Amino acid sequence: MSAALPLTLGLAVLVGISLGLLGGGGSILAVPLLVYVADLPVREAIATSLLVVGVTSLVGVLPHARARRVRWRTGLVFGLAGMAGAYVGGRLAGHLPPTFLLTGFAVLMLATAAAMIRGRRAAGEAGPPELPLARVLADGAVVGLVTGLVGAGGGFLVVPALALLGGLPMPVAIGTSLLVIAMKSFAGLAGYLWTVDIHWPLAVAVTAAAVLGSLLGGRLTSRVPADVLRRSFGWFVLVMGGFVLARQLPGGVRTDPALWTGLAGLAIGVVLAALACARRPPAVPAGVDPGSTPPAG
Repeated sequence: MSAALPLTLGLAVLVGISLGLLGGGGSILAVPLLVYVADLPVREAIATSLLVVGVTSLVGVLPHARARRVRWRTGLVFGLAGMAGAYVGGRLAGHLPPTFLLTGFAVLMLATAAAMIRGRRAAGEAGPPELPLARVLADGAVVGLVTGLVGAGGGFLVVPALALLGGLPMPVAIGTSLLVIAMKSFAGLAGYLWTVDIHWPLAVAVTAAAVLGSLLGGRLTSRVPADVLRRSFGWFVLVMGGFVLARQLPGGVRTDPALWTGLAGLAIGVVLAALACARRPPAVPAGVDPGSTPPAG
């Protein structure tokens, strides 16, 4: 483990950047990272990822809150419903085969990635100021159950639920999801602690690295167009979901530090591409004078 520790911590920074920038993806990276690089048993890796993602999300929500990108009522209600589901899922997970947990994790990632890449409404639509209470409670409970079962903080489900179903602008969905993720991650961790012991020195080190990354990611969100965020999130989840699923197939891909370094480079490339899009001036329709004032209405 000592030889892999620098790589583990470096990738943990990417976990934080993913959470801060995209509002999800933390567990999508953290669970495979802890299983395949840190060499933790699956259940211990899932429990540790819930701790890492919970703390990182709690810190990461701060820059979003300062920028008023958090819907507090929606987030708190969704989070409370999710905490109940996450606790139940965490208790159930101790009795399920690890391969079943990771396969289910991967399948959900792929389905969610497809929804995010396709999209269902214009990214800039403001949507309702608050989502209906019944929908928030139902969605929160279901997403929370998945959180507890597979160790996902839920961002890869919460962000699509808020952005695609609820119609929240992507930056607001990201900020609100971090509040939800923190609440559900701690509830899921409480369920896991009944049956799993955590390697605390490693958990603290990985958490600290992820927190640094989340603060950086949170500062980048306002500079990246909402549609670019949504599609980047979708492609990122698609790549990681395919990787995790391949690992569960007979004769699946065997991993090594070189492969994880490649995945780290891919994640960095997504961030850099998003930043490049953020710096481009908006496209001007053909025949329109860039210096002219657009017509009213």
